[in-house]
Order: sequence, then structure tokens, then C-alpha cells
Amino acid sequence: MNAKRMLLETALAHFAEDGYEGASLQKIAEEVGIKKPSIYAHFKGKDDLFLCSLKNALKEEKRRITRFFISRKDQPLDRRLSELLAFLQEEYNRSSESKFVLRMSFFPPSSLYDEVMKLIYPFLDSMERRVLRLMEQAKADGTAPIANPEDAAVAYMTLVDGIMIEMVYSGMASAKRRLKASWPIFWAGIQASKA
Repeated sequence: MNAKRMLLETALAHFAEDGYEGASLQKIAEEVGIKKPSIYAHFKGKDDLFLCSLKNALKEEKRRITRFFISRKDQPLDRRLSELLAFLQEEYNRSSESKFVLRMSFFPPSSLYDEVMKLIYPFLDSMERRVLRLMEQAKADGTAPIANPEDAAVAYMTLVDGIMIEMVYSGMASAKRRLKASWPIFWAGIQASKA
């Protein structure tokens, strides 16, 4: 593995665990086995390393979510969407990329707020568009009588936000409890009236 790739992977783990402010270029360099000034041969500085790490993490997250949906394409929509929430929770605990993306979505460094949000918002928007397409298709083919797919997709992303922030603040057990309680209410609420 080349030095730049090693720096990105190591930096990502440090940023995910310690945040932007807490991550040390010295520690990152030591872990990679280089001297701190050597970082500047690959990156302009900490900001550049951070933003490149975030871009890579977002690409990986998008790939994982795509693979998730492909692997469950034959499942009913309600199952795919509820399992996506569980999958995102598992990924947060398993993957540095997921942890990093989630934390930066809610707590970007103030000095890089605009740059971070320019990366995060398109990622979240693409996820919402994917959910919307799935809901529109399910409504069109009659497999899920969703009243208003556009509103339902927005509500789903709001549920994702709530469950994920609960996990960050209160932990996995609390997030799972809230998901278990809120999912049936969400799913029933987006269904078209049978009257």
C-alpha cells in the first residue's frame, strides 16, 4: 500500500475516533511510519487530509448502501427500509468510515463547516432520492400503498436522522429501542387510507 493511501486510512480512523480537533498529524504520521513533514508531500495540510478522508469515506458509504439495496432487491419495501436502518446502526459500530461520516454529518469542524456540508448534503440527498424511487416504484406496482412517496421519503430520512443521532448520544441499545418503537408507526403512517 502506498504512503498516501496509508495516510488516508490512518487519518480516517483518527478523525472518526478523535474528531478533527483531537486528531494529531504527529500521531497519524507515527502510525504510518513516516515523519510528520512527509505528510505535506501528499496533502496541503490537516484540512486537506481531513477533506480527502471524508470524500473517501462518503464514496465507501455510498458503495455499501448500494450493495445493501442490490442484495435485498427482491424483499418487500418495508423490510428493505427497516433493515437499512439496522444496517446503518451496525455499520456505525463496525466501520470507521461510517462512524466518521455520521459524526461529521452532525458535528463538522466549525472551520470547515461549509466544505464538509458541500460533501455531506449531496450524499444525504442521493440517499433520499434512492428511497423516493423505491417508494414510487412500490406504489406504482401496488406492493406498498404509500400515500405520498415524496413526503414519505422525507419522513424516512428524518427517522434515519433521529435514530442515528440517538445512537451517537445514547448508544446502540437506546437507538434499537427507539427504532423498534417508531418503525411500525412510521410505516403505518405513510400508507394510503383504505377507506
